[in-house]
Amino acid sequence: MPVAAKPWFVYLVRAENGALYCGVSDDPQRRFAVHQNGKGARFFHTSPAQALVYVEACADKGAALSRERAVKRLGKPAKERLVAEWSEGQGCGG
Repeated sequence: MPVAAKPWFVYLVRAENGALYCGVSDDPQRRFAVHQNGKGARFFHTSPAQALVYVEACADKGAALSRERAVKRLGKPAKERLVAEWSEGQGCGG
């Protein structure tokens, strides 16, 4: 019986300057901690990582990479909508 693919995630991290960084990981919380320590992406060398503001589960790494490309093509207003919708869903049972 084939083993189910490990889930991967697309995530957005807000930098201190308000910019949004998009990445993929099999453990977004761990990856965010790496970013907070100034490692893993040059993006955070000029403005430190402040908050993990969006996480979206994908079936596998390939799906996560495809979704990451799509999210990176979005304008900032569309990314902010993703963040707002995800934040609303984090309440009770979300």
